[in-house]
Amino acid sequence: MKIVLDDLSGPEIAGFLDEHVQEMRSVTPLESKHALDLDELRRPEITFWSVMDGDSLVGCGAIKRLDAGHAEVKSMRTAPARKRNGTASLLLEHIITEAKRMGFTRLSLETGASEFFLPARKLYEKFGFDYCEPFADYRPDPCSVYMTRTL
Repeated sequence: MKIVLDDLSGPEIAGFLDEHVQEMRSVTPLESKHALDLDELRRPEITFWSVMDGDSLVGCGAIKRLDAGHAEVKSMRTAPARKRNGTASLLLEHIITEAKRMGFTRLSLETGASEFFLPARKLYEKFGFDYCEPFADYRPDPCSVYMTRTL
């Protein structure tokens, strides 16, 4: 597997992200959905990576610059057929390394509070993320949990 910067111009990533947004809508009330669509992910404050296994797209993730020292993990997704095979760990490790390289000192995220998101929360805990209060523009939400770690 290799992780590549993605300019979000290809049809495969567009479909992959659309599946992500649709899945989030199916398990999260609309007012609690924070997954970004393709246009939002193309903003200059976002760096986006795709995980490729040969010619197959198997995962993606991004960071959003919040300020000079703080970034947010966004759009972490693993292809359903590839879940629990190390793809997400490989990508999260890459994101943390790149965030440090970019000069960030804190990395935070929002994820779901329901059972569906338990594997994601366990992954973030494994990588040193601790639960925290809402950050940036987030507000308390019973469907969301917030996590952060120092880099």
